[in-house]
Amino acid sequence: MKLRIRHSTRYDFDAAVPFGLQQLRKTPKSFRSQKVLEWRTEVTGGQKELSFDDYHRNKVELISFESGTRHIELLSEGVVELTDTHGVTGPHEGTTPLWLFERATDLTKPGKLSRELVRGIDGSSELDRLHALSAELHARVEYTIGASHPDWTTEKVLEEGKGVCQDHAHAFLTCARLMGHPARYVSGYLMMDGVQDQDAMHAWAEAHVDGLGWVGFDVSNGISPDARYVRVATGLDYSQAAPVLGTRLGDAGETLSVALEVAQQ
Repeated sequence: MKLRIRHSTRYDFDAAVPFGLQQLRKTPKSFRSQKVLEWRTEVTGGQKELSFDDYHRNKVELISFESGTRHIELLSEGVVELTDTHGVTGPHEGTTPLWLFERATDLTKPGKLSRELVRGIDGSSELDRLHALSAELHARVEYTIGASHPDWTTEKVLEEGKGVCQDHAHAFLTCARLMGHPARYVSGYLMMDGVQDQDAMHAWAEAHVDGLGWVGFDVSNGISPDARYVRVATGLDYSQAAPVLGTRLGDAGETLSVALEVAQQ
């Protein structure tokens, strides 16, 4: 399957910004089941300074603001070819040690609720237990747009019983690590059934299983990723895989507008 993606992020400021820097992680990666056929990033109101691969092998583009900027638009678009592997990404690669993905972060630190949840997970194999974990989180944490905040931890998500894909992914990471599995956050694009225009990128999780390697779990949709999913960036949590992260001088207010289209070519 080939998917065409067009992703625009625009910031409008209510006063001139003297200087700013942003890191973009919006470029998909080519690997066994995913091939990037074409991709480009276009910047209006700033310029690309450099690009590099971080220690998670994410493609990072560093964008600087022009002096006196009142708006900046970051457009990424291209075509990606995908093969369905039933959620199995495959063996761990790169120089980052596998044990690093067993570490908890501030957003994924385990607590009483996550430990209690894990104790109730059962299955005949490690893979079955991970699928059972995904199903349990899908049932416990209702997908509710606008219900959570970016700084919600797994314990807060489980306490409130609601959240979005970012929250589902963080909760899965916390519990999978408690179960002894290295686990990582994934941000990417998803072609939704009957919906071409979207409000944001999607997020899911991957756990490492002996004999299979990395296996994906999309708690929000209750499935493992298929050929509609485009992997873009990975990390220990959202902060290491966010599409846009940045800083700027001055105290100007800002308005964010996002336009995202994902469609089969």
